[in-house]
Amino acid sequence: MSNTAVPRGAHLTRRLVQLYVGLALYGVSSALLVRAGLGLEPWGVLHQGLAERTGLSIGVVAIIVGAAVLLLWIPMRQRPGLGTVSNVFAIGLAMDGTLAVVPQVHGLAGRIAVMVAGIVLNGVATGLYIAARFGPGPRDGLMTGLHRSTGRSIRTVRTAIEVAVVATGFALGGSLGVGTVLYALGIGPLAQLFLRVFAVPGADPAGRTVAPAPESGTTAVTAPSPEEAILPQ
Repeated sequence: MSNTAVPRGAHLTRRLVQLYVGLALYGVSSALLVRAGLGLEPWGVLHQGLAERTGLSIGVVAIIVGAAVLLLWIPMRQRPGLGTVSNVFAIGLAMDGTLAVVPQVHGLAGRIAVMVAGIVLNGVATGLYIAARFGPGPRDGLMTGLHRSTGRSIRTVRTAIEVAVVATGFALGGSLGVGTVLYALGIGPLAQLFLRVFAVPGADPAGRTVAPAPESGTTAVTAPSPEEAILPQ
């Protein structure tokens, strides 16, 4: 059975489209959670709390926090990719743009619907930009960097960071609620699902590079990438 070759230019174009559509949708999804008013994702709680204290928009705060977290990569010798740098700016800009055109939602039924839409869309966005394989976001890279430097499991590092982030954000006035809990429970399965849906040719469904195995006709799968490692283990 023959395989249809994918031109290198088309392959790169698809990855770039996935990256920027995914980052834009991530910002839209975060804005929907703000409008729902039923609790934000962990880093969103911190961003909202800082926005309340500084008077800056939540999108601008997200950009500043992302840049600050990226600086923490330096002592861990992490290498940012195009996706890493784009993540810093694209999500915050998309978030502020969405908040400028989407009004506050009233009524519990409407707020619940918007919350669910925001969580599901966040899963879609995560699958899109991770599957593009241009590097993890600053916050995801912080988790994988600490995992490597401390020897602690991804689960332990991720939990510790997000508990600290949520506690700090809530103390500053960020929105903590049922949406935060549902996001924590649902984002892992959703991201895994959409990572497979949007897998780019040349990678296995989990986003790992597939290459011919040495001296055999089978394929070998490399170790999980940092992008894959951000998902629940």
